[in-house]
Amino acid sequence: MTVTEVTESALRIIESIETVIVGKREAVELTVAGFLSGGHILIEDIPGVGKTMLAKTLAKSVGGSFKRVQFTPDLLPADVTGSSVFNQVEGCFIFREGPIFANVVLADEVNRATPKSQAALLEAMEEFQVTADGVTYELPRPFFVMATENPIEYEGTYSLPEAQLDRFIMRVSLGYPCAEDEVEILTRQIKRHPIEEVSPVLPEGEAERLQVTVRDVFLEESIKQYIVDIVGETRDHPDLDLGASPRGSLALMRCSQAVATIDGRDYVRPEDIKRVAVPALAHRTIVKSEQSIHGLRARRVIEEILRKVPAPTV
Repeated sequence: MTVTEVTESALRIIESIETVIVGKREAVELTVAGFLSGGHILIEDIPGVGKTMLAKTLAKSVGGSFKRVQFTPDLLPADVTGSSVFNQVEGCFIFREGPIFANVVLADEVNRATPKSQAALLEAMEEFQVTADGVTYELPRPFFVMATENPIEYEGTYSLPEAQLDRFIMRVSLGYPCAEDEVEILTRQIKRHPIEEVSPVLPEGEAERLQVTVRDVFLEESIKQYIVDIVGETRDHPDLDLGASPRGSLALMRCSQAVATIDGRDYVRPEDIKRVAVPALAHRTIVKSEQSIHGLRARRVIEEILRKVPAPTV
């Protein structure tokens, strides 16, 4: 499969999603880029802006299976990964797969579950497998987790630990639609929801091939150094307690490869790095408490770093 073919397939996925998600091209493209890069997406936004619909539409567009896990305080790890049950007929225990066994998994309101249940996602997201009772089970490919988080409500929630946040290749936000787009949303849903008309735009098995081909996108040595310089600045910045790890560098590289592919190129430009730097790095950093009190956020720090680090001429 060529990069041109991947670009065409990616644009078909984006167009399919936009029949449901109106006026959010940048968020849709970043979500598709996260899927193509083989990572996972955290969507942090208020209720009702289309987070669940985005996950469902993506799953239907790529022809993959979809499962939803509603994270609540009483959720157990086995409710996510699955558990062994005794088969009385055969006289042995058999493993019953949990909802994590799907191509696209929506972890809805992931911060409402206890840290123990949140941790049930760690192995699956990083190693694409689940271990239960000493036995390892491979997850279906492609495997893509979309977790949602409400940034407004904190009562009855558990903050995601840094190790969990670091597993998400990007954090994106949809936000409110403009008045014109909201009118269009009403128009499309007068009789039925447009997701009912969404159908797969990829042949069976092609989604995984797309992810493999994206990794062939070329990065010149100066581009790799640019990525390392940006991530290195997060570790030395005076306003940050925690900078991005090498996983952040890898995320920045994979995301830039994906957006370059969507843009129809087989090479990465500095503009690709700048485009994905905030969604790929901001959630991996921790702003010092005294700075946070004064309203300084990780997004502003990453934007400052992008202005400071000179971009290479490629």
